[in-house]
Parts: sequence; C-alpha cells; structure tokens
Amino acid sequence: MSNKIIGIAFIIVGSALAMWGYNIYDSASAQLSRAINGDTPIEAWAGLFGGIACVVFGISKLK
Repeated sequence: MSNKIIGIAFIIVGSALAMWGYNIYDSASAQLSRAINGDTPIEAWAGLFGGIACVVFGISKLK
C-alpha cells in the first residue's frame, strides 16, 4: 500500500515539475534568449526531464 502512495506522490510532483519547466521554457525571457542566442535556460530542461523521470518512476511504483 505504501508503494502506491509513493507512486502517486511521484506522479503529482513530477507533473508539477514538468509544468514548471514548460512555463520557464515558454516564458518571454526564454523566448527572447532563444531568438537572440539560441540558448534555452537550463532550469527549463531540468524541470522538463526531471518531471518526466518522476512521472515514469511513479508509474513504475504503481505496478
């Protein structure tokens, strides 16, 4: 039972982290930076990939 609770918590936290990363990726300052330099903020990539990893880990805990 506790594995399911941990899995659900990881899914919720991972979803929030991925949304945060996407919000940073889609922000006006990040768009301007990509237009000028072609660089994406590292926080955006960390949020997106960290969130996806948490969701995948959470799904594996539910099984």
